[in-house]
Amino acid sequence: MENADDVALSDEEPITAQKVLQTLQEVWLNEKFSPELLQHQSDLVDCILDQMQQMEENLQKLKKNDFRVVIHRMELDRIRYIVTDYLRIRLNKIETYVIHVLEQDVSRSTEDAFLSPPELKFAKEFLAHMEDHFRLIALRHMPSNVQDFDKAKMVVIPNISSHVFLRAKQSITGVVIEGDVENREEEVDLEENSQHIMQYKPIADYLKTGAVQLI
Repeated sequence: MENADDVALSDEEPITAQKVLQTLQEVWLNEKFSPELLQHQSDLVDCILDQMQQMEENLQKLKKNDFRVVIHRMELDRIRYIVTDYLRIRLNKIETYVIHVLEQDVSRSTEDAFLSPPELKFAKEFLAHMEDHFRLIALRHMPSNVQDFDKAKMVVIPNISSHVFLRAKQSITGVVIEGDVENREEEVDLEENSQHIMQYKPIADYLKTGAVQLI
C-alpha cells in the first residue's frame, strides 16, 4: 500500500494510500467496539478494494522467487481481513438490530443514511424473511387476534450505556457523564491523546465527528 499512487475518496482531495489504510483501521475498530451501528463507509471500502486489485496486479508482475512477493502478500492478506471483518461486523449488527436500524434510517437523508444501499436492501429482505419465518412456525397457529407480526415487540436496541475504551484525538471539554442512582451528572475534560474507559452514550457524538477513537 505504501508504494501506491495517491487516491481520492468521493469528492475529497487525493490522499496517500497509507492514509486510506489508516482510516480503514480506525473505521474498523470503531465499528468493532461500538455497541451501535455506525454510518457506512462504502466509499472508503470501494477505494480499498481498488487498491487491493492494483496490488494483486503488481504482484503478478514480480518474479515468484522475489522476496517482496511474500511481504506484499502478507500485507494484502491483512488488508483483506480488515475489510472482511468490518463488513461482517456490520452485517451482524444489522441482523441483530434490524428493526431498530431500519426505523432510525427512515428519518435520515440519503447523504446521512447509516446503511449503504446494498445494506438497506439486505436489511429489508432480512426483516421480510424473519416475518415470514415467524408466521410459518408460530403466528399462523395462534388465534386470529394475535397473528399480526408486531415489530414493536420484536425490536432489539443497542446498549449505548455499555462501557468502551477510547482515545481522544483532540482536546474535548465538558463531556457530560450520567450520574448514579441519584441521577447526579458530572462533566469531564478529555485531553488530546488521553485514554479513557467510560459509557458509550456521552461520547457517541464525538465518535461520529472523529474527535475520539475506540480502542
